[in-house]
Amino acid sequence: MTNSRIENGSRRDFLRGALQAAAGLTLAIYLPGTQAAAPAAAEFEPNAFIRIGTDGMVTVIAKHVEMGQGAYTGLATLVVEELDAAWPQVRVEGAPADARRYNNLAFGPFQGTGGSTAIANSWEQMRKAGASARAMLVSAAAAQWKVPASEISVSEGVISHGACKATFGELAPAAALLPVPTDVTLKPAQDFKLIGKRAPRKDSADKVNGRAQFTQDVQLPGMLTAVVAHPPRFGATVKSFDASRAKAIKGVVDVVQIPTGVAVLAHDTWSAKKGRDALKIVWDESRAFKLGSNDLLAQYRELAQQPGRVAHSQGDADTALAQSGRVLRAVYDFPYLAHAAMEPLNCVVRIGEKECELWYGAQFQSIDQPSIAALLGLPPEKVKINMLYAGGSFGRRASKDADYVLEAVQIARASKSRAPIKMVWLREDDMKGGYYRPAFHHALEASLGADGMPAAWRHRLVGQSILAGTVFEGMMVKDGIDAVSVEGAANLPYGIPALRVELHTPTGNPVPVHWWRSVGSTHTAYSTETFIDELAGSAGKDPVAYRLALLGKHPRHAGVLKLAAEKAGWGQPLPAGQAGTRRGRGIAVHEAFGTYVAEVAEVTVSADGSFSVDRVVCAVDCGIVVNPDIVRAQLEGGVGFALSAALHGAITLKDGAVEQSNFHDYAPIRINEMPKVEVHIVPSAEKPSGIGEPGVPPLAPALANALAAATGKRVRSLPIGTEELKA
Repeated sequence: MTNSRIENGSRRDFLRGALQAAAGLTLAIYLPGTQAAAPAAAEFEPNAFIRIGTDGMVTVIAKHVEMGQGAYTGLATLVVEELDAAWPQVRVEGAPADARRYNNLAFGPFQGTGGSTAIANSWEQMRKAGASARAMLVSAAAAQWKVPASEISVSEGVISHGACKATFGELAPAAALLPVPTDVTLKPAQDFKLIGKRAPRKDSADKVNGRAQFTQDVQLPGMLTAVVAHPPRFGATVKSFDASRAKAIKGVVDVVQIPTGVAVLAHDTWSAKKGRDALKIVWDESRAFKLGSNDLLAQYRELAQQPGRVAHSQGDADTALAQSGRVLRAVYDFPYLAHAAMEPLNCVVRIGEKECELWYGAQFQSIDQPSIAALLGLPPEKVKINMLYAGGSFGRRASKDADYVLEAVQIARASKSRAPIKMVWLREDDMKGGYYRPAFHHALEASLGADGMPAAWRHRLVGQSILAGTVFEGMMVKDGIDAVSVEGAANLPYGIPALRVELHTPTGNPVPVHWWRSVGSTHTAYSTETFIDELAGSAGKDPVAYRLALLGKHPRHAGVLKLAAEKAGWGQPLPAGQAGTRRGRGIAVHEAFGTYVAEVAEVTVSADGSFSVDRVVCAVDCGIVVNPDIVRAQLEGGVGFALSAALHGAITLKDGAVEQSNFHDYAPIRINEMPKVEVHIVPSAEKPSGIGEPGVPPLAPALANALAAATGKRVRSLPIGTEELKA
């Protein structure tokens, strides 16, 4: 391990080791002969990922949840490429909770979706699954037709040899009797028919026609809906409550206290909400958190005045800064951020005598399943999780402590009715319920040499640890350094002779924090990419040329930087705006999850400080592209998601209580705020890397750099206001 602690690949290595130590599960990458479940009569199920029926339909079992990112389509593409099935004959369903068969290879013995790993960890596994099934179908055909298997061809779900033809469905029963091959040859890239091409998404039709099953769509006989009253401040608990008025509401069936609050159960969501609102609760706030956002920020700023734990050190940055006569300094503030997915948290639970079954957009099965089992005193295999579609997540459903899932189980267990329970968090519950991107403060200093290039760089970060207290802490927090707090800072790609990165991790703050789309890079990319831009300006050098001069050892960073600049027309003047407006162009580059992204933003600023983001040009290097349409969609979506945070995103506390509650005061961007987005993909022969998150980090710094180019004013805190940009 290098002294930066998060060099490329180490984050996944950390996670793999942590889970091996904590979970103790059996690895199951791809086991020939292992079946996903007992196949139905006449179904061919050669491995855990494929079923082929006599009707010729191919079912791909996806171990990763589909939450809008295109995982179902990408995973199916990998299988079908090697299977040579016809795309229309393929359907996808979510895998059950079973880490032995559905292990995320990037994480270790763990079933879960996150870290932009779905395609990256499945790249060979799913292709081998398809190739094995194809080989068995071909072997069955060869035996029936008494011809060499090498002479048989497969295309679009039809197996042929001269005048002999058969569909997958016709050969499935015979193929099911054959041994699974222990070794298969995968196609070379030049023979790909689907990989690298646009294929229609497998989830689109069902989402349009209403067949897609989300948690809210689940209806079980006798099911009740539960809505929970949570404490208004973090750390508070229920002292007492009066449920009489709640029980008087028509449709309310039961009221139960659980560790996280008081739940009202009713025949429908609206009745449960009205019952919840009618509760009279006395909260014990003796241990509640009662500081405001400004109080926290003041503490963070004070901490940043002192040296922190060293996350990365090369050369002697302290001495170089102390002896330099040309030092630039900047401080940055970042607020808490909510995930604000379109579908708030929810879960359906049915508890039986010796088992428990759940339906929801499961993202971290290997945390949820054992946590539920421990709560109920059941073996993990007696907890069945049905993975449904999720209406977004951005990290929230990948709960590091199974919080909302356990809450649903606790309600079902506490209810006297013993009915199945659908727990629903309303938007306000989700917004105020915690698990935010941590607030952070950054302080940066850099000295410039005679040539204007950085000679020393010191970066101090202050913010809560996401990993503390989780199963990941043992391997991803070393010497007090949370790897995700400093990612993007401790592995800064620029060639600076003296570099020092330090971290302060305040404790005692009960505000729950969580990974948020692109995690630490959400704030480190902003501070590092706006600061490097400021250094270039101070040196009187072009921001692109300045970066390129420092990226000699990082060709993939340089590659996307050059491509984005070229496609954006960097160096050419922007067309003039309307009278009284100023225009600017800014750039940023960042690597996250093994993927390299550069973005150029173009802005128009009015005299009153209001501005529009007119255009964003993205360049991405994510290795081999499985589906270019999904790559573009993820970059476009990442721009919109990041722009929402840059313009509007802030969870603020007043006396410990969250002030925001819904989209009126925690606003996503509106359609009129969305810029034109162009995406350019770097051709690559590298294995695929993540794409769901890497488009987020460069947007805000590119925007801030564009605003600085237009106005000469630097934005030091997010979200971006208009007062500081006035002419």
